[in-house]
Amino acid sequence: QVQLVESGGGLVQAGGSLRLSCATSGGTFSSYAMGWFRQAPGKEREFVAGISTGGDVTLYATSVKGRFAISRDNAKNTVFLQMNRLKSEETAVYYCAADAKRLGRRTEEYDYWGQGTQVTVSS
Repeated sequence: QVQLVESGGGLVQAGGSLRLSCATSGGTFSSYAMGWFRQAPGKEREFVAGISTGGDVTLYATSVKGRFAISRDNAKNTVFLQMNRLKSEETAVYYCAADAKRLGRRTEEYDYWGQGTQVTVSS
């Protein structure tokens, strides 16, 4: 059983930056593709970014390409999401997830989830 714990959320002004972290335990971190998702009030959870086991392949939602960057440190069992030039519509709870099979964009493909961290972007 894998456990994921997100941190780094908070309040930021539009145009600002924030860096999220996800610490993992209970499994072999380097064996999991990792993803970040977000869910705003009244909306479905959506894919934001993903990274392969070794970090050589990354995926991004079209809305965040060029502004967000996902990375991982396998020695620390941690995945990060650097978010730049944030927009007010990106206010949401951000979730970290682990995929035991392969990197993907669909929530149903991921096996383990963190509790989420709130990101609020003010106008």
